[in-house]
Amino acid sequence: MDKIEMMRAFVAVAQDSSFTAAGRRLGLSTKLVSKYVQQLESQLRTQLFNRTTRSVSLTDVGAAYLEHCRPILEQLDDLDSLVQERQGALAGLIRLTAPTGFGSTRLCEALAPFLRDHPDVELDMRLTDNRLALVEEGLDLAIRIGALKDSSLRARKLADMPLVLCASPDYLDRHGRPKDPRALSTHVCLVDNNQSEMNVWRFRSGGKENVLRPTGNVRSNSPGALARMAMGGLGITIAPLYAIEDALTDGRLEHVLPEHATDAFGVYALYPPNRHLTRRVRALIDFLAAEFGSRWQADTISTGSRN
Repeated sequence: MDKIEMMRAFVAVAQDSSFTAAGRRLGLSTKLVSKYVQQLESQLRTQLFNRTTRSVSLTDVGAAYLEHCRPILEQLDDLDSLVQERQGALAGLIRLTAPTGFGSTRLCEALAPFLRDHPDVELDMRLTDNRLALVEEGLDLAIRIGALKDSSLRARKLADMPLVLCASPDYLDRHGRPKDPRALSTHVCLVDNNQSEMNVWRFRSGGKENVLRPTGNVRSNSPGALARMAMGGLGITIAPLYAIEDALTDGRLEHVLPEHATDAFGVYALYPPNRHLTRRVRALIDFLAAEFGSRWQADTISTGSRN
């Protein structure tokens, strides 16, 4: 039985804390994954996992073995990539994580032409609003929006993401269109609590800044959910452009106070500092920078306002 395949099975089980999930990740049966791990434990003469009917967790020896397994497998993957790159084509696996809303919409749209152009590239995409630890999860790349919190990772800025104050035309017809940011204190605000920066709304015009702490009875960690509630006429929200650009274009939402500039979030590609970036990952980062960098600009926002 191949030692490398045993190690890959072990790492997959450690990442997913499940033999079944590891099998899905590797395209193997649960029984075969279990067999690989048992054979590895037999060769090493030690137990790598604590197993119960409900959970799988690493032993102390298993955790130490995992720490040394990962770089070995990564080096082997890099050697395979080197051969493929010498042949000119991008090929191999890219393990990527991104926020659920952004990843399932704009990122997927951007990835489609990249994957069509490079059919030998495999993609394992994990969408979650939790910030996964790249090294521990065995990920190559993270796409994140907003302030960077993990200084141990290397980052490349892909684009600026404008934040847009918006509401449905119906809501504005019923409650009035605010003439300046101070008037927002009389409106129902829908607040994104996923980002600490969103607890304060900042507006700039004519060299002056207005700062508002929005209040309202609806808060969410999902910009998409807040956008849909705004479309339903429940209030005014401030959202990243990617979540609302279609609704602005077709008139379901209206840009409020367009003459007052708001903040922007950065869109970043993050990757581990001590890992060699394969050519396929570098190519994907370059592609996303070109794709996103030209897409979102403050002066391209469709206001959706009425004439």
